[in-house]
Amino acid sequence: MTPAQKPRKAAPDFAAENESRRKKLWPVAGVDEVGRGPLAGPVCAAAVILDPANIPDGLNDSKAMSAKSREIAFARIIESALATSFAFVTAAEIDATDIRKASLMAMERAIAGLSVAAAFVLVDGRDLPGLPCPGSAIVMGDAKSLSIAAASIVAKVARDSLMRRLAEEYPAYGFETNAGYGSPRHLAALASLGPTPYHRMSFSPLRRG
Repeated sequence: MTPAQKPRKAAPDFAAENESRRKKLWPVAGVDEVGRGPLAGPVCAAAVILDPANIPDGLNDSKAMSAKSREIAFARIIESALATSFAFVTAAEIDATDIRKASLMAMERAIAGLSVAAAFVLVDGRDLPGLPCPGSAIVMGDAKSLSIAAASIVAKVARDSLMRRLAEEYPAYGFETNAGYGSPRHLAALASLGPTPYHRMSFSPLRRG
């Protein structure tokens, strides 16, 4: 099969949201999180309720988008959505529990922060957080649901922005480019300077014993 013959990857759509609307469960919030893997910084989750009559063009899984396109999409989502919210769970909170529970906690906080109460929630992944309403978990949901894709963009842009601010305070670690992941520059700074207050001490190679 030549590259031209390869099937094009389907873009996220509004099918799951429309199905919920048909069941009189509206509004629908899409929820996603970013930042499970880094050695530093919080995990961030976002919840977005899109306006069916005003969905921005170009929404996709944030991992499939360039930084510039995410920033543009973020602004359009904030401007057009019925409600948006994002929330952080800190490195210290992650260390006090585990990353899975911390991710679900961030989702719960993001949902609670919505200015419009959701009647149904679509969550990326296999696990549902504690919800105030019915919901459904969708594996690879950020590539399937426009609402989850929008949440993935909001969460990614919000977390990256925070990591850039931390980079100003701790410039040696390269947070502005590695977002807290274990890049060579980051690992070298850890070896020479040690961890910051924003590092996850329960994560290898920071974990002791």
